[in-house]
Amino acid sequence: MKRHAISLLLPLVLMLAVASSAATESRLMRLDDLSRLVRVSDPQISPDGRSVVLVVAHPNYEENRTDSELVLVDIASLARRPLTVDRRSVAHPRWSPTGDRLAFLALSGSGRDAALQIFVMPMAGGDARRLSSSSTGVQQFAWSPDGRTIVFATADEPEQRKGVDRFNQSFEVTNDNFLTTAAPTSTHIWLVATDGGSPRRLTSGAWSLPVAFPPGAPASPISWSPDGTLLAFVRTASAHSGDRGQSTVHVVDVSSGAIRAVARAEKFEGYPNFSPDGTQIAYWYPRDGARSNGNEVHLVPNAGGVGRSLTRPIDRNLARSIWMPDGQSLLVGGNDGSRVSLWLQPLAGAARKLALGTVSPASSFWVDVTVGRDGSIAFTGSDTRTPAELYYMASATTAPKKLTNFNAEVAALNLGRSEVIEWQSDAFTHNGILTYPPDFKPGQKYPLVLVVHGGPRTASLETFSSQAQIFASQGWIVFQPNYRGSDNLGNAYQSGIFNDAGDGPGRDVMAGVAAVKKRGVVDEARVAVSGWSYGGYMTTWLLGHYPGWTVAVAGAAVTDWLDQYDLNDGNVGGAGSFGGSPWTGTLMDAYRAQSPITYATRIKAPTLVMSNTGDYRVTVTQSYKLYHAMKDNGVETTFIAYPLAGHNAADPVHQRDVQRRWMEWIADHFAKVPTAATTTR
Repeated sequence: MKRHAISLLLPLVLMLAVASSAATESRLMRLDDLSRLVRVSDPQISPDGRSVVLVVAHPNYEENRTDSELVLVDIASLARRPLTVDRRSVAHPRWSPTGDRLAFLALSGSGRDAALQIFVMPMAGGDARRLSSSSTGVQQFAWSPDGRTIVFATADEPEQRKGVDRFNQSFEVTNDNFLTTAAPTSTHIWLVATDGGSPRRLTSGAWSLPVAFPPGAPASPISWSPDGTLLAFVRTASAHSGDRGQSTVHVVDVSSGAIRAVARAEKFEGYPNFSPDGTQIAYWYPRDGARSNGNEVHLVPNAGGVGRSLTRPIDRNLARSIWMPDGQSLLVGGNDGSRVSLWLQPLAGAARKLALGTVSPASSFWVDVTVGRDGSIAFTGSDTRTPAELYYMASATTAPKKLTNFNAEVAALNLGRSEVIEWQSDAFTHNGILTYPPDFKPGQKYPLVLVVHGGPRTASLETFSSQAQIFASQGWIVFQPNYRGSDNLGNAYQSGIFNDAGDGPGRDVMAGVAAVKKRGVVDEARVAVSGWSYGGYMTTWLLGHYPGWTVAVAGAAVTDWLDQYDLNDGNVGGAGSFGGSPWTGTLMDAYRAQSPITYATRIKAPTLVMSNTGDYRVTVTQSYKLYHAMKDNGVETTFIAYPLAGHNAADPVHQRDVQRRWMEWIADHFAKVPTAATTTR
């Protein structure tokens, strides 16, 4: 009887499953689907080459946090096993050299005392053991080659004042951002035995290891020499945020603490990595030493000397470099055309691009890839209709194999088709990504929404964009244009923005808009321009220089290069420097001429302004200026401020709120425009 009931039930269950799958496939992507997106990152191949551990993160809206865990994926069977439970802010998994243990970072403590600490987990079974107890938290760590020691970086504790002076919180401001509320402290190197014990300080002084301030690449990792006697690291002039560009590669003797410089270029050096035989160090250095140029991978002897470029012919801004196990080549990666590419760069000879198909490794100033001891490669990556998953290549010559399906529910939705579009402007060929509504029909006209990328040293690529897909589901064509200054089309293209922050890129974007309109699919009465960070700069620049916009969204917008120079966390860097200080020489006119706030009285389109009050990268002062300029001139505007630190919202509730307000502002103003003809003539 029970068997008969079950046999009747199984077809019903299968029918329901098929119906549920069909319903998912026919449904458009909504804002609520952000809660279903799983973020995968930092894959690490086990020493025996049989499995990969990675960080898997889910948004938790009820607690307004991101819950992360470590998951072990078996390469052969695709079986997954969670390794951590109820850990907070789990990150940075790293195998011991023998693979018997796994170290990672996680929050320890509560309230103000909570800090990232190192935990070590035995892979044969048992609870993870906390190895560090730094009051300021651990920023990064690395196993020694023999597995007996872990090196880690942590910030020094603030000066402890005594007596009445303990109430005195004054500090000297030097090259710091205007949100600084205390004197910054230096980050230094410590060592701790993996079987426990007190840590040993290895370095000290007013100088500092670099610290990561998102968005950007992680802080330059510390690298062990293969014999375990030396550590390669990056030394910045001080802990002050404006001194980060004064960075040089050094090595320190683990026994004596003696330090010496290696590459001797005196600035902009980063991300050193010992070769497998220990004789050479690979590191990043901008092309021709100019900060506005793309990063190349340089080589220098361990003993020191002048570095030589290994990757100049690739002519891309490289954002990762990893030695292959044989020590005869490096795996390098960066934005390339409309995708993220990986190359195998030998020590002598031409680089070879790996065949990755349609998948692009994840890259946000740092390509998320790793190399195994057997030469295998693992990375997280996506394409335009598949959110990020874990991919594996048995060697540099094999095709990527997808090992996970964390985002299958989102990938099964009715998503919009994306394609690459190219156009000419001035002496450059540009590209961008067009994403169509899922129900797009040739011959009909649709509203056009520009989403301009930030950076500017980044690019819009053929990768999964939840924002583009949600916007496309509103019945909009989404255009993500690349412009000179983007880092996907070579050094001349990237450096073409120097001393020309707005005019040239503005012409590039508008030429792209014209190319889209020529396709005859745009409802020209409904055209929106929007962006965050440098995308916000481009939005406000275009609003003040080109008429015809229906509506706009300017998020964390650079509107005044003087504020960007005087108040942010980078100071005299990037495209906005115009060759030096506005307060010396004759550069003040250039700063003002390239500031969108100079032309704010020309803005007519209704504009939503958004910013974090604690944004150290693009200060909220610039959004206040834009808001008042438009308000005083009778332009419809709303200013939404988030009481958050950082350049972007880090928590899921505010991330969703940004997207909701962005989308609703555009939708509300599109709805006020009379309907255009629905067919082309």
